[in-house]
Amino acid sequence: MNNMDLIRQMPEMLSGQELYEKLADIPAYSEEIRGKSQTERLIELSTLYEIYLPSEMSIEIYSKLYLALLRSLQKKGTNTAIQQSYQNHNAIMRRENRGIIGGSDSFSVVGCSGIGKSSAINRAISIITQDKMIELHNPSTRIIPALIVQCPWDASVKSLLLEILRKSDELLETTYYGNALKARATTDVLIGIVSQVALQHIGLLIIDEVQNCVTSKSGKGLVAMLTQLINSSGISIGMIGTPETLSLFESAFQLARRSLGLQYDALNNDEFFNGFCKLLFKYQYVQKKAEITAQIIEWLFEHSGGVTSVVVSLVHDAQEIAILTGHETLDISMLNQAYEKRMQLLHDFIKPAATVKNTTAKRKKKTIEKAVISSEEDYSIAELVQKSKVENLNIVEVFREHFVVEEIAL
Repeated sequence: MNNMDLIRQMPEMLSGQELYEKLADIPAYSEEIRGKSQTERLIELSTLYEIYLPSEMSIEIYSKLYLALLRSLQKKGTNTAIQQSYQNHNAIMRRENRGIIGGSDSFSVVGCSGIGKSSAINRAISIITQDKMIELHNPSTRIIPALIVQCPWDASVKSLLLEILRKSDELLETTYYGNALKARATTDVLIGIVSQVALQHIGLLIIDEVQNCVTSKSGKGLVAMLTQLINSSGISIGMIGTPETLSLFESAFQLARRSLGLQYDALNNDEFFNGFCKLLFKYQYVQKKAEITAQIIEWLFEHSGGVTSVVVSLVHDAQEIAILTGHETLDISMLNQAYEKRMQLLHDFIKPAATVKNTTAKRKKKTIEKAVISSEEDYSIAELVQKSKVENLNIVEVFREHFVVEEIAL
């Protein structure tokens, strides 16, 4: 196997505007949809989930994956790879084996749920691999450019190894998985088999949901297996997880040293977040078009914590509620209903700053100079403002109903 022949099959590495346009997914939209039936609009509303606006994270992940695959392919067919193949055969035959080739460019991508890690990885892999296998004819060789598997919920070492073989069989049309089951292969033998398959047929291995190792008793065993797999496969291994994963890496120096990588937080309320919100607001399926304002962007940031998937869900669900109730406009009142009715499980994690609280304290009759916020029931300021507009009420009187009022003589 000539590694240069493999490398030549990789597309040219993209950058700048060309990369941005390849990564982006801006679905077609026509305002005519707002005049369609309720059913048609509700169906088309799911288009919101197809929108993908590349961020700095997207660009970095693409570059990391491209270079990791390149370095992995550079090792295939070398003298060291041939020696490692012999060592892996020893493991399969239940003899002592050593990892001598080492991981090419193993790394981690760590960030909270919902910020788009998986989407960025999938889009990058699609561009890099062009959704096809790497194939050579002399000698006949088939290589999976990138294989993605999920870490089992119980961090079972054996389950993960078998899943790698099962997915490899699907793409290579081989029988490694079935043979391993028939032979009742032990975990040590499976490590040898997977290392051999990876060495010969896999370019880049992505293991998602690695945080499952943190809460499982089997977590440390899986960490040890990953370290061994990195040493004996010669391929790049990417480990994807939430911030809980960091404690796992820190406790295992060997894995930490070999998995230095990328860390991301939720978005700040910056130019990118503003642009993302404005793009979403162009996709309106309610009958009455609404314009996005700075106040709406601020509301979306406070009620999403800067997590893009939550922003999309809020805009989607607010329109769904507006269509179903006949309100037919995307405004703060509908966004509030989406947050209160559809996002209840997130309330403990996302705490908007702007809330006004109810009170049963006795109110005085005259003027309002100062309001003290205290009570048991939360009201959004935006909700009270919207209520005053819809019901044509005096905004001061509406606020009086929810504030403890200190009267000052005029």
